Amino acid sequence: MGSSYFFGYVINWLCLVYSGWVLTVKLTEQELKERVSKMTIWKKREQRAPHKPLLLLLALSKLQAGEKRLTYEETRLKLKELLMEFGPRRRRYCPEEPFVRLTTDGLWELSESVNKNQIQDKLLLEKRISGGFNPEVLTLLEKRPAMRQEIAEQLLYAHFPETMHQEILQAVGFELATTPRKRRDPEFRNRILKAYEYSCAICGFNVRLGSQLVAIDAAHIQWHQAGGPDQEENGIALCTLHHKLFDRGVFTITNDRTLLVSEEAHGTSGFKEWLMRYHGTEIRSPISPMYRPKLVFLEWHVREVFKGTARHIYR
Repeated sequence: MGSSYFFGYVINWLCLVYSGWVLTVKLTEQELKERVSKMTIWKKREQRAPHKPLLLLLALSKLQAGEKRLTYEETRLKLKELLMEFGPRRRRYCPEEPFVRLTTDGLWELSESVNKNQIQDKLLLEKRISGGFNPEVLTLLEKRPAMRQEIAEQLLYAHFPETMHQEILQAVGFELATTPRKRRDPEFRNRILKAYEYSCAICGFNVRLGSQLVAIDAAHIQWHQAGGPDQEENGIALCTLHHKLFDRGVFTITNDRTLLVSEEAHGTSGFKEWLMRYHGTEIRSPISPMYRPKLVFLEWHVREVFKGTARHIYR
């Protein structure tokens, strides 16, 4: 009887110790990065959906400023602005969707549960819902401020081209202390530059410093982050200025290689010289017809990046 009692006591003690150990197991940095990389992103064919990445970047910025929680009422307008600026054109932008659905990724929590089958902007406002990083994520981000930087970089590289990184960081108000590292196949750059004879396909810019080509990029037509392949048919050589304008949707290129400027684009100094002088004209062809951009990639750019209706072409 005594031995049975002692044995039961030991078992209970071990269970308590084990339970306590489980409860004190902390989220590691690698586990957090894995959760971010495995975050569920809405997909329908090749449409872009940067809702969750932009919300997380906004939350990281708020945390950097000492704010741990975001009210939906204050977040909705800012997130909508970010989606309009850095996402594809849509009839509706639905900031309420990522605010709620991010809870399924092990990163986010709400002040109270919300039925994911009935996500409504009005309901979130009426209930005064707030959200923020869940306790284990928040603890790690507060304990290791450098992780905020690493997660921000991870989100940027996974979902946006490098030409947009600085603008996105400025828009959300996040200060990135480290310099983002390039993680692209160098051979893609070499092949694209060779295909366009080491010059911008639009303006012909090809300045060299000694033997080094300066300010010429190998631009993806369909972004690498959106599944665009590192192939000549998905690339075009652009100077850094036209590369940035192309990635921001200021202009696009049609299947017959005609450059079209958005109606929303305007300006004074440089607008005519760097954009309108090329509007409605054919960009340079690559050295071989087999390197010409494929229609599927050009259509993706028009649908997912180009900002609006093209300006009229006057002949």
